[in-house]
Amino acid sequence: MRIAMWSGPRNLSTAMMYSFGARPDFSIMDEPFYAPFLAATGTEHPMRDEILRAHENDPDAVAALCLAPQTTPHVYMKHMPHHMLDGFPMDWARECVNVHLIRHPARVIASYAAKWDELTLEMIGYPQQLALFQQVGGVVIDSFDIRADPERSLTALCAAINLPFDPAMLNWPAGARRDDGVWAAHWYGAVHRSTGFAGPEGEMPVLAPHLQELCDAALPYYEQLAALKTAY
Repeated sequence: MRIAMWSGPRNLSTAMMYSFGARPDFSIMDEPFYAPFLAATGTEHPMRDEILRAHENDPDAVAALCLAPQTTPHVYMKHMPHHMLDGFPMDWARECVNVHLIRHPARVIASYAAKWDELTLEMIGYPQQLALFQQVGGVVIDSFDIRADPERSLTALCAAINLPFDPAMLNWPAGARRDDGVWAAHWYGAVHRSTGFAGPEGEMPVLAPHLQELCDAALPYYEQLAALKTAY
């Protein structure tokens, strides 16, 4: 099985990658289209030069890597919909089990704004995620549910994709992983200190007016996907 897990930023996506990576039957790939996205757009992100030097920049080559044989029975790929620019190959995704990880935009924006001054709807990826779901289909899960009850939520996800649940998914050793992207040094501090999923999320954050406007713009996309999430 090849799982393509699609998620916007600040959305439990790294913890989910570590969860599947804790299984002995899975290898992991960390945002393989990030470097091609940076190379094609010229976007200035933290560690841009290091990312472009360390990772494959050609989207066609990355697509081939996504289907390349692995040493494990299964592969888990962490992807972000906004990395998939027009003209980037998508045929490879038809060979995958596509899963769409969502989070309420107020929580995403509050988390992202702590590390980034200027946010846009395109940066947080809600329109792109809905468009990608409409293109490839798949299973929808919500990070709120996973944090509220990891075992129940992951058991339901595994059932939805016809994969046996493994309790190893609930814990992992603290620290970095050899398969982390080089950007982990900037973004993954909290998950590197973790050994499992954080507890249930608290009250919805109160956003500054300009961030609330962004949340209001993202909310319809989130709500369309939330209406389709896996029931359990």
